Amino acid sequence: MSVQGRRLGHGLRLARVARWDILWAVFVALNLAAMRLLPEWQTVPFLAIWVSLTVAYAFRLWPLQPALLTTAVVTLATGGIIGAQVISGQQDADYLVLVPLVAVMFLVMVWHGRRRLAALEERLAALEEVQRVSKENLRLLEQQRLFLLDASHELGTPITVALGHAELIEQAATDQVADDARVVVSELGRLRKQAGRMLLLASAGDPGFLELAPFALDALVMDALERWGYTPRRWRLGEVTEASVTGDRDRLAAALDALLENAIAHTGPDDQIELSVRLADGQAVFTVSDSGSGIPGDDLERIFDRFSRGHPSRRRKSGGFGLGLPTVQAIAEAHQGSVRVRSTVGAGSTFELLVPATVAATYAAGQMAAD
Repeated sequence: MSVQGRRLGHGLRLARVARWDILWAVFVALNLAAMRLLPEWQTVPFLAIWVSLTVAYAFRLWPLQPALLTTAVVTLATGGIIGAQVISGQQDADYLVLVPLVAVMFLVMVWHGRRRLAALEERLAALEEVQRVSKENLRLLEQQRLFLLDASHELGTPITVALGHAELIEQAATDQVADDARVVVSELGRLRKQAGRMLLLASAGDPGFLELAPFALDALVMDALERWGYTPRRWRLGEVTEASVTGDRDRLAAALDALLENAIAHTGPDDQIELSVRLADGQAVFTVSDSGSGIPGDDLERIFDRFSRGHPSRRRKSGGFGLGLPTVQAIAEAHQGSVRVRSTVGAGSTFELLVPATVAATYAAGQMAAD
């Protein structure tokens, strides 16, 4: 292609891009000619020019410098024609006053438009920052989840090995060594339980977290009571509904263990712990009540947060609420259920784990939506 052809093509592209500006310039030129040649039209072409300028600016906010330059050119052009007509006696002098007034009105609109544009840009910048922070938080959460998965897996083997050796020492030793070994076994068992809960919490949102199958509610509750009933408390079995529902029996057993462990940690030998299960409004409701120290109102809103610290009166050996209650909440939410608590300081607490009796359908629907 020749140089002349390239220039022609470039010119045509510029004309397509600036076609509306060219049309507006032609419109203004025609109205300036009408002002000059047809003074009997009076303010009609003058107002047509300024109205068209206002409409053009409203549809596309120009940068400040071109807007001011255009205003100056239009003001001088229209003012020059009207001034010449006033001098020649074709128009009254009052007509000339319209030029600065209309120009000032247009400049006020330019200022207001720029101010609105600046506010919009500031708002968009704030939204972009929020989006950036949200993405960063999601990245950190995913990083935390992966860390918990890796840490739980890596801790599992050495804890199991150390626990096995400590149990052998406890069985073979006597007196003080055996007592020390029992402490080591107890703490290693606690550490293994916490590592297991870390792994559970980290994998709670993964597909396949639940293995759904029918199970008997009464059998689940009786097994939990058998596991914990050796602890010196005043145990009571409340209402137990004999029914079969669909859910992950092992996960729900872990949730009950966490609730019972929490109740034991915050009660004494003379306190009562009651365990029950019933069907209500299409849900299986597991209830663990105790007559222990209770939970202060300020703690109720955060006891399901991971590693939350309770009031000093509730810490005792457990050192707060730890991972037990967050584990309960994660298991409940995976079943499309919930967990709730009522408590009075000095009078005990009641935890309820609610699981839909038709959890299989809701869980499958949730997994399809996630996929």
